[in-house]
Amino acid sequence: MLLAVDIGNTEITAGLFQGDRLDGHWRLTTVAERTPDEWAATLTAYLTYAGRSPQELKAVALASVVPIVAAELGAGIAHASGVTPVEVGPTTPLPITLDVDEPLTVGADRVVNTLAAFTLYRRDTVVVDFGTATTFDCITADGRFIGGVIAPGVRTGAEQLIRRTAKLPAAALVAPDRVIGRRTETCIQAGVMFGAADAVSGLVRRIRAEWPGGGRPYVVATGGLAPVIAPHVPDVELVEPHLTLMGLRIAAEHVGLRW
Repeated sequence: MLLAVDIGNTEITAGLFQGDRLDGHWRLTTVAERTPDEWAATLTAYLTYAGRSPQELKAVALASVVPIVAAELGAGIAHASGVTPVEVGPTTPLPITLDVDEPLTVGADRVVNTLAAFTLYRRDTVVVDFGTATTFDCITADGRFIGGVIAPGVRTGAEQLIRRTAKLPAAALVAPDRVIGRRTETCIQAGVMFGAADAVSGLVRRIRAEWPGGGRPYVVATGGLAPVIAPHVPDVELVEPHLTLMGLRIAAEHVGLRW
């Protein structure tokens, strides 16, 4: 089996692949203070719950935007399974080009999103990734990452709204039935959910207006909140919540891992 791990600022997404099939996946909270032993125990517990064993892992591919967690988690994985993770990032030899001014600063998640979009769709694509930040990754049909947009994440914005106001309550991240709220909770939900959806639509419209050659890129949504936000964004043509994990699986093949 291949273990694919995407370490974000807020959450870690992990997936088990049998061949090219995603056989199981989990979300964990990103905790910088955990030791390798704690990560090893956590991994073992999740695998055991799924009816698997760390000894079944043959390869591990990892992408991270949190270096300290990548180091500790990588050591924990190696301790539990005996497999040393291979980290994927902007310097990894992959069949894509980071055609931007500072390619070495491109986040690992954006690298694997680009690889996945290029491999799976073979067309001009915008990947909208709903994470701690909402990122827009612009990929051409020939595999060039030409840049994009980084905007505040939906959950990040909602938490800041609640934290910085004295009397506004926390509200579940679900869209209300109508935009004009009649209770404080639905007012917040409308502002957060529909505001995020309309921001995505507006940015996609601006991206399409600037697209090289006047093309109209395909729009794919991914990330944990994609299934919640994307239905309210008419420009989103496909929701693939596990695109980043799929990109890690594809990257693992390109760097010669076998499982």
